[in-house]
Amino acid sequence: MTPRPLLSPSDTDSHTHIHTPTHTLPLLPSGGNPEVYTGDMAGLLCGTKRKKQVSDLHEEGKNAINAPMLPTGTDIHPEDTLLEENAERIMLDPTSRESLKFKDLLKVLIDWINSELEEDRIIVKDLEEDCYDGQVLQKLFEKLSGRKLNVAEVTQSEIGQKQKLQTVLEAVNELLRPHGWTIEWNVDSIHSKNLVSIVYLLVALAMHFQAPIRLPEHVSVQVVVVKKREGILQTALVTKELTSTTEMMMGRFERDAFDTLLDHAPDKLNVVKTSLITFVNKHLNKLNLEVTELESQFADGVYLVLLMGLLEDYFVPLYNFFLTPESFEQKVHNVAFAFELMQDGGLKKPKARPEDVVNLNLKSTLRVLYNLFTNYKNSD
Repeated sequence: MTPRPLLSPSDTDSHTHIHTPTHTLPLLPSGGNPEVYTGDMAGLLCGTKRKKQVSDLHEEGKNAINAPMLPTGTDIHPEDTLLEENAERIMLDPTSRESLKFKDLLKVLIDWINSELEEDRIIVKDLEEDCYDGQVLQKLFEKLSGRKLNVAEVTQSEIGQKQKLQTVLEAVNELLRPHGWTIEWNVDSIHSKNLVSIVYLLVALAMHFQAPIRLPEHVSVQVVVVKKREGILQTALVTKELTSTTEMMMGRFERDAFDTLLDHAPDKLNVVKTSLITFVNKHLNKLNLEVTELESQFADGVYLVLLMGLLEDYFVPLYNFFLTPESFEQKVHNVAFAFELMQDGGLKKPKARPEDVVNLNLKSTLRVLYNLFTNYKNSD
């Protein structure tokens, strides 16, 4: 006897390709009691429900053991849990992402990159989305180091992007590692848009190349670290310090001739200062101005702006700067504006920060003035 199919062709739509079997209840036994049958079915269904509840409870308990102590609000995506044995993934805690100091750090880094890559017509708006494929990092490293990397200009595929990142990061690591930097990034973390790794890398480059920016001090974030051990996911909340104090960060910079001069030949410092004072007064005297103290009289930026106008033989409109600055911000504006005039005159961007000149940092002021001296010492 041929068994009757659960669904006949007439029971389904002709366009349906996936059929769901139709389950029918068995017929009541001859003379059976419907109430008894109903009770048996209710018990069966309840038993099935209880088994599902027990299963769900077991699964919930297992998840609670596998992923303990997650901070409130942390959103772990499915791909974050698809890890190989002994692998780990790091995610920025949402609370840290919204931190004002962290946002300030991101803005400073973005503005710095855009300033450096302005000639390349590159505009960065989001570090995660704009830095992960290696294009921006390649251009930034080449601009800062003056070294051309042998990489493809345009890479669309994931393999091509990772190959470019590999080349860029190898060059970065070779440069930074001898100076004691801890490498907190790799190809996979950058390409997976790990913002903490990207920021670590950019901060290291900014500090190593003495970028003319002021990084916010004591910026720390919390990250969720997900690891797989023996098939079980383990999570932990870890604090990462992205920046320390300005003084400590300044100490990571490469030493130059002025560091050596101040540390080992302070007796020659006055000779250098005298030469620089003679140079600047040769030009400022044209406006009946005179300098006797380098670090203090250039700290508000006014003399720097006027000096650049004299050296390049043009008049600087008074509305471009504060002739009698009163606040720290106005003084920083003046020094930064003088730096812009230097770049317009064909000089490299000063390695000193405007804020350090305003804060009477002698080495920073000497670096700026010495740069002018070497470029304009023969001008009238």
